[in-house]
Amino acid sequence: MAVSLNIARTQKPGRGAGINPDGRFEPERRAKADDGWGTDPEADLPPLRTRVTDEAARTIITRNASPDIGFDRSINAYRGCEHGCVYCFARPSHAYLGLSPGLDFETRLYAKPNAAALLERELSAPSYKPRSIAIGTNTDPYQPIERTRRITREILEVLARVRHPVGIVTKSDLVLRDLDILGPMAADNLTKVGLSVTTLDPHLARLMEPRAPTPKKRLAAIAALSAAGVPVSALIAPIIPAINDHEIEDIVAAVAEAGATRVNFVMLRLPHEVSDIMRDWLGRHFPDRARRVMSVMQAMRGGKDYDARWGHRQRGEGPFADAIAARMALASKRHGLDVGSLRLRTDLFQPPQRERAQLELF
Repeated sequence: MAVSLNIARTQKPGRGAGINPDGRFEPERRAKADDGWGTDPEADLPPLRTRVTDEAARTIITRNASPDIGFDRSINAYRGCEHGCVYCFARPSHAYLGLSPGLDFETRLYAKPNAAALLERELSAPSYKPRSIAIGTNTDPYQPIERTRRITREILEVLARVRHPVGIVTKSDLVLRDLDILGPMAADNLTKVGLSVTTLDPHLARLMEPRAPTPKKRLAAIAALSAAGVPVSALIAPIIPAINDHEIEDIVAAVAEAGATRVNFVMLRLPHEVSDIMRDWLGRHFPDRARRVMSVMQAMRGGKDYDARWGHRQRGEGPFADAIAARMALASKRHGLDVGSLRLRTDLFQPPQRERAQLELF
């Protein structure tokens, strides 16, 4: 029996998604229905609070073979992200947990408290070959719960101790808490940080990224990292047609002035459930531009909401995509910013000592 998709609007203050669609792997789809009494079925519901569940992870380093990105291994200390960025391409990963990529993604989080111990074990394997590890590829390592859980910091402590290279991507100035680790690592070319700056407009940032730090705080974080000798880049991601694309030149100028030495960008990506979530968001906040946004997106994606092909998913193709790339290149050149990725050292790696099965004779 066909059941309607659960896309009833459930916008909550401080949350990005306005809907909570069932994951694509669920055998049933449920939808709220009017019972005829003319009342709001959610009027008496309690506030939507963040819930964090500990996960006993079995491994912590994730491998990939994608030619689109400049790393082959990554670490994510958390599943889900309280920043609530409405456009987040990682939202569909919550469907693998039997949860919604919508509000569940930003309110039902999973933490991996054994991450540091697992990392030390995996780095001590005789077959391990060091290459830069990326942190913050799926969910933000410095989202609000990191203030108390400190799992990202524990991971960095292990990497610093064994002198292993690491690149971090975040939207949060909480990264400055760990300057005591990142500073010395940067002195040996073992770390770099990327700050995502999507807009300079605090009102737009609040709509797109409701629980992430303000653009002003992110620029201040770039300045503080740069002053501490940590190589810092800026990532304009995502660029959304008719929403923030007019800011490209201003963002590049602002991050350059703050101290960034590199800049890159990613076009809006709408895999799986993100398409419905984004369409709903556009309809609520930008009804006058919603059709225009989706029309341009589809023009860049071969007539579809999303094109997952390697080499196309990050940038798109066609006149609009070409124009964005040209504007980025020109703005970067004007401000002396590189667009490539900084290579970190791997030759300083000192594997952790493995536990021995028995004591040595001498």
